[in-house]
Order: sequence, then C-alpha cells, then structure tokens
Amino acid sequence: MADEDNDNMEAVMGLIINGGNAKSSAMEAIMAAKKGDFDTADQKLKDADNALTDAHNAQTGMLTQEAQGNHVKVTLLMVHAQDHIMNAITFRDLAGEIVDLYKRLDKEGK
Repeated sequence: MADEDNDNMEAVMGLIINGGNAKSSAMEAIMAAKKGDFDTADQKLKDADNALTDAHNAQTGMLTQEAQGNHVKVTLLMVHAQDHIMNAITFRDLAGEIVDLYKRLDKEGK
C-alpha cells in the first residue's frame, strides 16, 4: 500500500509540475509574440504542449490503475493537481490564439 501511495504522489506531483511548466511556457509564448519574436513564441507553445503530454501520461497511469480496480484515494492534493492541469490546458489554448492574433497584427502592419 505504501508503494501505491508513493506512486500516486509521484503522479500527482508530475501533474502539478508539468501543469505549472505548461502554463509558464504558454505565458512566455505570449510575451515573445508581443515583442514580435514569433519563432520563440512557437517554440514556447511546443514546450507547453510537451509539458501537457507529460502530465497526460502521468494522469493516464492513474486512470489505468482506477480502471483495473485499484482505487486511488482522492486527496486535496490530487484535486489541486487536476485543477492545475485543467487551467494549464485552458491557458495553453488561449495562448495559441493570442500568439496567432499577434502574428496577424504584425502581418497587417507590414
């Protein structure tokens, strides 16, 4: 049981860390686009996507355990981790739209 708790804690921390990294990268993408640095903006969006993929993989492991009948205790930390991921996904989506808008404004201004 202690091993399962440690595995779950690792997965939860992976969600929090990767969610935070994704959101930070998405914000950096917006800031780069605002300066007209679209190569950096595109790379930061890819970095955000990679962090979200890592988070998704951690989440999938927990869902697989649950589907196999190994019920996981839902803790406040786990709820916080899920909230982190959902916010990061939403922020990443909006960042992509904002970067596209800055690109359009830049193109129209030339």
